[in-house]
Formats: sequence, structure tokens, C-alpha cells
Amino acid sequence: MATVIKATGRGYRTRVVVDQVARWGMGAAAVFVVVILAIILGYMLYKGIGALDYAFFTELPKPVGEVGGGIVNAIVGSAIMLALAAGISVPVGVLAAIYLSEFGTGWFAQTLRFLTDVLAGIPSIVVGIFVYTLIVLPMRSFSGFAGGVALAIIMLPVVVRTTEEMLRLVPQSLRDGGLALGAPRWRVTVDVVLASSISGIATGVLLAIARAVGETAPLLFTALGSTLWTTDLKSPMASLPVQIYSYSISPYEDWHDKAWAAAFTLVVLILMLNITVRFLTRSRHG
Repeated sequence: MATVIKATGRGYRTRVVVDQVARWGMGAAAVFVVVILAIILGYMLYKGIGALDYAFFTELPKPVGEVGGGIVNAIVGSAIMLALAAGISVPVGVLAAIYLSEFGTGWFAQTLRFLTDVLAGIPSIVVGIFVYTLIVLPMRSFSGFAGGVALAIIMLPVVVRTTEEMLRLVPQSLRDGGLALGAPRWRVTVDVVLASSISGIATGVLLAIARAVGETAPLLFTALGSTLWTTDLKSPMASLPVQIYSYSISPYEDWHDKAWAAAFTLVVLILMLNITVRFLTRSRHG
């Protein structure tokens, strides 16, 4: 009996030690990730602090070789193309997710899920070449419209998969209750299922936007870029990632500073989107 108790005691102490080591290891990993992010943000801020002023966010780029100017055209261009991409991908993605969650069965639904996963794994530069062939060449011009379509293709699988998962989290009892009251299936889907998962759908949309906002390669093939202020979707349009790329490979020190400042702005924007996602998720489960 004493031998059994002694062995049990050793086993318990071993489990406690392993548990403590695992806790410290996970805590150290979390701290490491936060420190790396802080170093990246701090270094970008240090390199670009000289360019971060009011003019940087409100003025157009100066001509080549001149000091000063800003990136307001890139901020506006990115916002326009992301809005277009969301306008295309969100309705299509939500409708596809509703079909997969509420109505899709059999081989077609499985094939659609598989193709969605494949689309999510396609490199963004391939998407850019596809849209270049599909839109840019027939139009004979780079355009903000082509850039928005490329970003929509990148956002679409994220919207589909996250929305489907959110819809599947709605308890089946809510659906059954609506049907038992005599409501048609489509009404239950809209008024019960969608209404119950709206915050989760918003979370998926924000994740998709965060995924697309930093893409450079597809925009180089589609929107190309511009130093002008334009809201015309049929003409080349500036964007933050392409502006960062153009400034970073230039021979001008002032443009290098602006590239760092624009990169800091972009990372902060992505960080704010992810914080918003966490807030919505927390509110949903709270």
C-alpha cells in the first residue's frame, strides 16, 4: 500500500512540474510574439517618425526628387478598392455560406467547400495575373476596378469559410422553433440564423479585409499605382502597399522615410482591424 501511495505521489509531482513547465513555456512564447511585434512597430516608427506629420496624411506625393508631400492618394485608393472588394465578396461569400450551412448537401456542397479551400491557398500574385488577363488586357488599361476585383477574389474564401462556421454555431433548436411557428425556411434563415450570427459574420468580413489590405503583388498587376488623386475606377489607382513598394526601391532618402511611415500606418491599420475582430468575438461570447 505504501509503495502504491509513494508511486502515486511521484506521479503527481511529475505532472505538477510538467504542467508548470508547459505554462511557463507558453507564457514565454506569448511574450516573445508580443516583443517581436513591438520591435517591428517600434523600428518602423523610429525609421519613419520624421515623415509622420499632418501633411503626410493630407497631401499628394511631391514630384520625383522633391522633399515633402504625403500619401493621401494611396489611403483613399486603398479605401476605394477595399470597399469595392467588400461589395463584391461579402454578398457572394455570405450567400455561398448560407447555402453550405443551411441547404448544401451531397457532392456539390463538398466540392464547393474544397474549391473554396483551394482558392484560399492560391498565391496572391497568381490572382493578380488572372485578373490582369481577365480585365486589364481587355480594357487596355490598369484600373482601380481591376484592383478591387483582385482583392475581392482574395477576400472571398475567408468570408465564405468564416461565415459558414458562424452559421453552424447557431443552435438547431432556434431553427426548429422558427419552423414550428410556421415560418418558411428562408424566413427562419434570414430572421433567426443570420440575425443570431451577425457579429460573427462581421468578424469574418473584418478578417478578410485585414487579409487583403496589405497585398501588393495583385495590385501591381491590376491597379498599378498613381501619384495623382483619383476616384475613377477605370484609371490606375494608388494604394498603400504599392506606394510603400515604390518608395522603398527609390534612391531618395525622403521617400525611404515615407515608406517606413506608410508601412507603420498600414501595420497599425491591420492591428486595429484585428483588435476590432477580437472585440466583436468577445462581445459575441460574452
